[in-house]
Amino acid sequence: MRVGEARAVAARWVRRYAAREPGVRGALVSGSTLGMPDDAVLPPWSDVDVLVVRDRPAGKVGKFRWGGVLLEVTFLTWAELGEPEEVLGSFVFAGCLRAGAVLADPTGRLAATHRRVAAEFAEPRWVRRRCAGVRERIERGLRELDASASLPEQVMAWLFPTSLTAVVPLVAGLVEPTVRRRYVRAGEVLAGCGLAERYPGLLDLLDGGGVGAARVREHLAGLARTFDVAAEVARTPFFFSADITPAARVVAVDGSAALVAAGFHREAMFWIVATYARCHLILAADAPQRGAQLLPLFEAAVADLGVASAADRRRRADVVLAYLPGLWETAELVLARS
Repeated sequence: MRVGEARAVAARWVRRYAAREPGVRGALVSGSTLGMPDDAVLPPWSDVDVLVVRDRPAGKVGKFRWGGVLLEVTFLTWAELGEPEEVLGSFVFAGCLRAGAVLADPTGRLAATHRRVAAEFAEPRWVRRRCAGVRERIERGLRELDASASLPEQVMAWLFPTSLTAVVPLVAGLVEPTVRRRYVRAGEVLAGCGLAERYPGLLDLLDGGGVGAARVREHLAGLARTFDVAAEVARTPFFFSADITPAARVVAVDGSAALVAAGFHREAMFWIVATYARCHLILAADAPQRGAQLLPLFEAAVADLGVASAADRRRRADVVLAYLPGLWETAELVLARS
């Protein structure tokens, strides 16, 4: 399916949803498809992210297949989206409002915000504010590691802030941040700015110097086993529950396999380990015995990142924190050359 067709499907879903939910105030596309032209082929492991603005909070629907497209729907309110100045300073929302891929806008507010954001998006003051927002989230997350939490919780608490280091050059380069492919895209941005030599150091923060392709394929096979069990037994709701379902397998497992096949095995370890951790949170809640049987596979993947113990994670977090001044310098260079 072409990207334009997939967006049309998303728009039809929004219209149908809005028809039965009068509190809908607007909807727009976000995520990785924003940078794709309408005639591009949508990869089977890519979903179409949709933000639906409602007058009351409603949480997240998550991933589901509708009209032949894998949609990921998130609800938010106007207060959460913010005024145009807040959007311009947000690395989460600025990119999608700049693109203006609006699916529904009965009040005209999204269109007005889009015009303001598109006009000022590239101004250095806003770019720096968005980069600062990423840096603050990295610092806050890595300073608050809890050594008493469960292994999956500790790994996620270290992994996600660490991975945000790859988002900084994306934001500085005016590129929409992504999740699973954030390292790949960061490498592309740095290379495009003549800064390719800075990418290996960024990637080292993730895996401590490299995990071989064969080993990553082993971890991916272990994740596939774990994912299928977790998707089967999942009952307890988590904020990421919709990402661990049979419908979402194509993104988590097949999408990671595509990265490995393309030579990005080190980059793939981010989402492999993140998904592993999420699966084990589900297993701990809903099938602890089966989780214990599968735990060594997860532990092996964590060990290959060099963060097997709480002390390892604290040490590596401190490495990232010490790296941030240099990363800020990189962001300034990307901004100047974009």
